[in-house]
Amino acid sequence: MRKARDWYFSQFHPQSLSDYNDALFGPYSGFIRMVSSYWEMAAALVNNGAISLEMFNDTNGEQIDVFTKIEPFLVELRAQRGPNYMANLEKLIDATPDGRERVKESRELMHDMRTKLSS
Repeated sequence: MRKARDWYFSQFHPQSLSDYNDALFGPYSGFIRMVSSYWEMAAALVNNGAISLEMFNDTNGEQIDVFTKIEPFLVELRAQRGPNYMANLEKLIDATPDGRERVKESRELMHDMRTKLSS
């Protein structure tokens, strides 16, 4: 899982559904599936009351960054993979205080970091 997370955050920067699918059906397919299914499961635990939202958000933030990478083309992903694709993660983001704002801030930060690293 550590290698999958490292790849997801350092090398996976999808800008389109095509980029996402290239990764999903490429050599790092296992990594993208591992990270996304882990956070979907963690979100389901919160959404179903196994862990309180407050406690979860007190100890986690990575779910914001995971959602940030798929949110721009989530509608297209659901058209391909079914209407419930990453629905638990989205529900968790929406239940998180300022969740969508945090996603926006994360997107801007990731963009800024990639720009600085490419200079």
